[in-house]
Amino acid sequence: MAFKPNYNQQRAERNRAKEQRKQEKLQRREEGVAARRAGDPDGTETQDESLATDTDAETKTDTNNA
Repeated sequence: MAFKPNYNQQRAERNRAKEQRKQEKLQRREEGVAARRAGDPDGTETQDESLATDTDAETKTDTNNA
């Protein structure tokens, strides 16, 4: 073994990683709540995707009517 293990440093790294995962999870949950409050039922579709979906739907109906 080249160096003596630094258990305090290893523990601090694990705690930082754990806190980061908790923050990411909290952020995902808050985004889901915001999306549901905005009227998006599943919270997975972003604004850009919804605009693309709307334009695709319009072009499909236009081609069907022609």
